[in-house]
Amino acid sequence: MVIDPSTEQGSKVTRWLTDDIVGWLVTVTPDGTPVPTPVWFWWDGETLLIYSQRDKPKLRHIAANPRVALALPLDEVGDLRAVITGDATVDDSAPAAFEVPEYIAKYHGEIERMGSNPEEFSREY
Repeated sequence: MVIDPSTEQGSKVTRWLTDDIVGWLVTVTPDGTPVPTPVWFWWDGETLLIYSQRDKPKLRHIAANPRVALALPLDEVGDLRAVITGDATVDDSAPAAFEVPEYIAKYHGEIERMGSNPEEFSREY
């Protein structure tokens, strides 16, 4: 994914990817139906890392068709938006969430609001 942070739109997308906590991952069912799902994500400047509970439909969709989109609302009313498209991979060898300090820093408060901690969260996602 190439985002040019020197442009106005690229700067907004970069801020959103860094600061906001929810995006809409769009996967596609085998019959071609798009399915948007709210997700937490961490962006390292090149790729997005999204954790998921096992056996969720989005994982089956990605296995059947890796083309996905992440929809980003860039303002509160939806007048400005961006859609990032690419290929997703289900990677069972990815580090556990608690082993990615940047992800935990971004979502620590949300994990606590769930009544969990990083290690417990990592066992479920």
